[in-house]
Amino acid sequence: MVKEANAIVELSEGKVIPGTEHAVVIAGGGPTGMMLAAELALAGVDVAIVERRASQDLVGARAGGLHSRTIEVLDQRGIAERFLSQGQLHRAGLSFHHTILDISDFPSRHNYFLGLWQQQTERILAGWADELGVRIYRGRAVIGFAQDDLGVDVALSDGTSLRAQYLVGCDGGRSVVRKEAGIDFAGWDPTKSWLIAEVQFLEEPAWGLRNDARGMHAIGKLEDSGAMRVVLTEKQLKVGSEPTLNDVSEALMAVYGTDYGAHSPTSISRFTDATRQAAAYRDRRILLAGDAAHVHPPMGGQGLNISVQDAVNLGWKLAQVVKRISPESLLDTYHAERHPVAARVLRTTMAHVALQRTDERTKALGEAVAELLKLNEVRKRVTAENAGLSVHYDLGEGHPLLGRRMPDLDLVTANGPLRVFTLLHQARPLLLNFGEPGSFALTPWADRVSLVDATYSGTWELPAIGVVTAPTAVLVRPDGYVAWIGDVTQSGLTDAITAWFGPPAAA
Repeated sequence: MVKEANAIVELSEGKVIPGTEHAVVIAGGGPTGMMLAAELALAGVDVAIVERRASQDLVGARAGGLHSRTIEVLDQRGIAERFLSQGQLHRAGLSFHHTILDISDFPSRHNYFLGLWQQQTERILAGWADELGVRIYRGRAVIGFAQDDLGVDVALSDGTSLRAQYLVGCDGGRSVVRKEAGIDFAGWDPTKSWLIAEVQFLEEPAWGLRNDARGMHAIGKLEDSGAMRVVLTEKQLKVGSEPTLNDVSEALMAVYGTDYGAHSPTSISRFTDATRQAAAYRDRRILLAGDAAHVHPPMGGQGLNISVQDAVNLGWKLAQVVKRISPESLLDTYHAERHPVAARVLRTTMAHVALQRTDERTKALGEAVAELLKLNEVRKRVTAENAGLSVHYDLGEGHPLLGRRMPDLDLVTANGPLRVFTLLHQARPLLLNFGEPGSFALTPWADRVSLVDATYSGTWELPAIGVVTAPTAVLVRPDGYVAWIGDVTQSGLTDAITAWFGPPAAA
């Protein structure tokens, strides 16, 4: 339950800064918060971020790269090249329990894994948000709130407060927003813990991976640095306390028989296999995204990727509600669509952890899984899911493209050759007509839906599904997912546009 009484007392004692009323306030300026803020700013919504860090500096490695679908959504906004120019491309960068998953034959312009540390990802997103005029309140944190029928009063750690129509918690696994909203964070307690550290060694270590009775360990060099990165499975589960260099040395001694003279750490952290998901992604004017909505171990590199995709799903919907284009009920589709996606990721990461057990039965299971992954159909299905390319929102029966990502086709239009993703740069809904030019009229929605007559001569192919029948027309949401497939009869088009993008302007 929301601690409204306490929050109101705190807010009444705080100082409201003039000019600090915003349509949306986002708690947390990590990748999720930055992406969401940028999506809202693109739609012309007044949005602000509250971030506890004084700068975008981030200690430690955190997430290590971007998957295909994440790069696609960045491409949909015209900023993918900013990330590609700083990352390292890997055609076989995905894996499932030691089995490399080749994605190079997938029907996507971005059929690869992009190695890029979270520090760089955050900086690029922050730069984009700054270009779009997003206000960031740095060096303070959201500590409470009180919501009413018209908005949310947001209490900050410096004694001031903000007023917003909506508050979105992008403040991580220990989310204050989620806790204050009283949203259940159900799941599984940790059973294992790992240390990850960046340190200097006096001696040459044993490079690469090592497996033993307690699990997997690794030592590798950091690029452009004399430091080493180590990942060590701890003998016993440890939670709560901050890890130290002594913890790293003891773990190295237990695994390698020496700590190689470890010294001068730049970062030491601990993660576990705790796996939890918010029971609801929305409580009236409070919403959750990213780690605030779901946490899981980092195997498979899913966390940052599905979090950014949460933001892209939520952004245009929240913008339409704020601008009173759509009713508040549109926000319910955010939970309905994204909660199942994270639930599948949680299941997959739990499977990763289970397969790391070292008993003979688990080894046998791992070998069986590896054999299955050699089958092309299995490889494609698992790879598509890991890369985020198999997401399918339940939008009803019909064409297999309905509810799935729109392929980035090379179109021929009256304005010359254009890619589908280029037409999504401004995050506007898009109706593509592949039939007779001029056969669609969208006058009542012309202010919010772009209509493009186009031709395309190639095949329509979906990851892990294959070639599908070419549609006559496609209605594409701002997040790149197909909301309607039609033919010359245009059956259901008006209902689909009204449901997703609001009633006609004249209504």
